[in-house]
Amino acid sequence: MITDPIADYLTRIRNAVMANHRVVEVPASNVKKDITKILYDKGYILSYKFEEDNKQGIIKIALKYHPETKVPAFRSIARVSKPGLRKYVNTNEIPRVLNGLGIAILSTSKGVISDKEARTLNVGGEVLCYVH
Repeated sequence: MITDPIADYLTRIRNAVMANHRVVEVPASNVKKDITKILYDKGYILSYKFEEDNKQGIIKIALKYHPETKVPAFRSIARVSKPGLRKYVNTNEIPRVLNGLGIAILSTSKGVISDKEARTLNVGGEVLCYVH
Protein backbone atom coordinates (compact mmCIF):
# COMPACT_ATOMS: atom_id res chain seq x y z
CA MET A 1 0.00 0.00 0.00
CA ILE A 2 1.30 3.45 -0.94
CA THR A 3 0.67 6.17 1.63
CA ASP A 4 1.57 9.06 -0.69
CA PRO A 5 0.60 8.33 -4.33
CA ILE A 6 1.72 11.77 -5.59
CA ALA A 7 5.20 11.28 -4.11
CA ASP A 8 5.30 7.84 -5.77
CA TYR A 9 4.30 9.45 -9.10
CA LEU A 10 7.05 12.07 -8.84
CA THR A 11 9.63 9.48 -7.75
CA ARG A 12 8.82 7.25 -10.74
CA ILE A 13 9.34 10.19 -13.10
CA ARG A 14 12.55 11.22 -11.32
CA ASN A 15 13.95 7.65 -11.45
CA ALA A 16 13.06 7.25 -15.14
CA VAL A 17 14.85 10.52 -15.97
CA MET A 18 17.96 9.45 -14.03
CA ALA A 19 17.96 6.12 -15.91
CA ASN A 20 17.46 7.95 -19.27
CA HIS A 21 14.24 6.11 -20.05
CA ARG A 22 12.02 7.42 -22.84
CA VAL A 23 8.66 6.33 -21.37
CA VAL A 24 7.46 5.80 -17.83
CA GLU A 25 4.21 4.13 -16.76
CA VAL A 26 2.40 5.33 -13.64
CA PRO A 27 -0.85 4.18 -12.01
CA ALA A 28 -3.54 6.75 -12.77
CA SER A 29 -5.68 9.00 -10.59
CA ASN A 30 -7.44 12.27 -11.29
CA VAL A 31 -4.83 14.38 -9.49
CA LYS A 32 -1.98 12.61 -11.32
CA LYS A 33 -3.77 13.20 -14.65
CA ASP A 34 -4.07 16.91 -13.85
CA ILE A 35 -0.39 17.15 -12.85
CA THR A 36 0.58 15.36 -16.07
CA LYS A 37 -1.47 17.82 -18.14
CA ILE A 38 0.26 20.76 -16.44
CA LEU A 39 3.71 19.24 -17.04
CA TYR A 40 2.80 18.78 -20.72
CA ASP A 41 1.40 22.31 -21.10
CA LYS A 42 4.51 23.85 -19.53
CA GLY A 43 6.83 21.79 -21.77
CA TYR A 44 8.43 19.50 -19.19
CA ILE A 45 7.28 16.27 -20.86
CA LEU A 46 7.00 15.32 -24.53
CA SER A 47 3.59 13.62 -24.50
CA TYR A 48 1.27 11.50 -22.40
CA LYS A 49 -1.47 8.95 -22.88
CA PHE A 50 -4.14 7.69 -20.49
CA GLU A 51 -4.85 3.98 -20.87
CA GLU A 52 -7.71 2.15 -19.21
CA ASP A 53 -7.31 -1.29 -17.70
CA ASN A 54 -9.63 -3.25 -15.43
CA LYS A 55 -8.24 -1.49 -12.36
CA GLN A 56 -7.49 2.22 -12.05
CA GLY A 57 -5.80 2.91 -15.38
CA ILE A 58 -2.26 3.79 -16.43
CA ILE A 59 -0.62 7.04 -17.47
CA LYS A 60 2.14 6.60 -20.05
CA ILE A 61 4.47 9.61 -20.04
CA ALA A 62 7.05 10.25 -22.78
CA LEU A 63 9.91 12.13 -21.15
CA LYS A 64 11.52 15.11 -22.86
CA TYR A 65 15.29 15.40 -23.41
CA HIS A 66 17.49 17.83 -25.35
CA PRO A 67 18.12 16.21 -28.78
CA GLU A 68 21.92 16.62 -28.76
CA THR A 69 23.05 16.70 -25.15
CA LYS A 70 20.37 14.31 -23.77
CA VAL A 71 19.76 16.64 -20.80
CA PRO A 72 16.26 16.26 -19.33
CA ALA A 73 13.75 19.12 -19.65
CA PHE A 74 13.64 19.63 -15.88
CA ARG A 75 16.38 19.55 -13.27
CA SER A 76 14.30 18.71 -10.27
CA ILE A 77 10.77 17.71 -9.37
CA ALA A 78 10.09 17.72 -5.64
CA ARG A 79 7.10 17.05 -3.40
CA VAL A 80 6.28 19.93 -1.04
CA SER A 81 3.10 19.09 0.86
CA LYS A 82 3.36 15.67 2.46
CA PRO A 83 0.74 13.58 4.30
CA GLY A 84 2.47 14.28 7.62
CA LEU A 85 2.86 18.02 7.01
CA ARG A 86 0.53 19.73 4.59
CA LYS A 87 1.64 23.05 3.09
CA TYR A 88 -1.21 25.48 2.39
CA VAL A 89 -0.78 29.01 1.03
CA ASN A 90 -3.14 31.88 0.44
CA THR A 91 -3.04 34.12 -2.63
CA ASN A 92 -0.36 36.43 -1.23
CA GLU A 93 1.99 33.57 -0.28
CA ILE A 94 2.06 31.57 -3.56
CA PRO A 95 5.73 30.62 -4.02
CA ARG A 96 7.84 31.59 -7.04
CA VAL A 97 10.15 28.73 -8.04
CA LEU A 98 13.57 29.94 -9.26
CA ASN A 99 12.23 33.48 -9.48
CA GLY A 100 9.60 32.45 -12.03
CA LEU A 101 11.70 30.04 -14.14
CA GLY A 102 10.13 26.96 -12.53
CA ILE A 103 6.56 26.19 -11.57
CA ALA A 104 4.71 25.23 -8.42
CA ILE A 105 1.68 22.99 -8.83
CA LEU A 106 -1.20 23.71 -6.44
CA SER A 107 -4.41 21.92 -5.57
CA THR A 108 -7.04 24.64 -5.26
CA SER A 109 -10.80 25.00 -5.20
CA LYS A 110 -10.56 25.62 -8.98
CA GLY A 111 -8.74 22.30 -9.50
CA VAL A 112 -5.06 21.40 -9.85
CA ILE A 113 -3.33 24.40 -11.45
CA SER A 114 0.09 26.02 -11.75
CA ASP A 115 1.24 28.92 -9.59
CA LYS A 116 0.84 31.48 -12.38
CA GLU A 117 -2.77 30.44 -13.01
CA ALA A 118 -3.47 30.56 -9.26
CA ARG A 119 -2.21 34.15 -9.14
CA THR A 120 -4.41 35.19 -12.07
CA LEU A 121 -7.46 33.40 -10.58
CA ASN A 122 -6.60 34.88 -7.16
CA VAL A 123 -6.88 31.55 -5.29
CA GLY A 124 -4.65 29.73 -2.83
CA GLY A 125 -4.46 26.09 -1.89
CA GLU A 126 -2.18 23.16 -1.13
CA VAL A 127 1.27 23.27 -2.75
CA LEU A 128 1.76 19.80 -4.25
CA CYS A 129 5.19 20.08 -5.89
CA TYR A 130 7.91 22.27 -7.39
CA VAL A 131 9.29 21.68 -10.89
CA HIS A 132 12.34 23.40 -12.36
